Amino acid sequence: MHYPTELIEARLIKRYKRFLADVELSNGEIITVHTANTGKMTGCAIPGCKVWIRNTFNDKRKYPYTWELSSTLDGEMIGINTQLANLLVKEAIENRVIKELQGYSQIKTEVAYGQEVNGRKSSRIDLLLANEQSDIPDCYVEVKNVTARMEGHVGAFPDAVSKRGTKHLNELLYMHQEGFRSVLLFCVARADIHSVRGAHEIDSEYAETLSKVNQQGVEVLAYGPEISTDSIRLSHALPLV
Repeated sequence: MHYPTELIEARLIKRYKRFLADVELSNGEIITVHTANTGKMTGCAIPGCKVWIRNTFNDKRKYPYTWELSSTLDGEMIGINTQLANLLVKEAIENRVIKELQGYSQIKTEVAYGQEVNGRKSSRIDLLLANEQSDIPDCYVEVKNVTARMEGHVGAFPDAVSKRGTKHLNELLYMHQEGFRSVLLFCVARADIHSVRGAHEIDSEYAETLSKVNQQGVEVLAYGPEISTDSIRLSHALPLV
């Protein structure tokens, strides 16, 4: 996908309060920008590093600029806007990049699913792939954005303890046991990650649950990006450790 407005290069001063960051523009002006990322952003928010921000031209926002890209100390670009992950996966499916998820005529988003609690389904799936008239079972796809790089060029998820992430894994297993196809897809948003694993040193419960549900039939995929200051897209499959 192409960014709807031109990205502006800046220098990161600091990230704080999870959703805010101060950056310095090329003219020396310091502004506060919105950070669309709820994670710890390990290795993605280094003070002094280059970042790229975008003006949304939305007068209703207190902070009209959104932080889109960051860079490592080695100059590798990182997509830090986690709100783009579902869009990137959907686009990659439609463009036939994700070979494992072809053969469906419909892509629905944010559909209620999983086990019922008090008469209501307590979760929403990121993408539901379906065919109206087909013997192919519906495919439930949970998308997770990966930006944490660990040893070598290995990416890991999550970058903070995620009870919600573990819940999603169990919901996927439940849907698989109900006869549907269940897929966890790691949307990797930095170019220097060459493989992906569960972050056992950060959230051992998540990593163990990931291994368990994978062994019981939940498919796990990972795809890496091509990133520039004009666009970001998923382009290639990555191996799982």
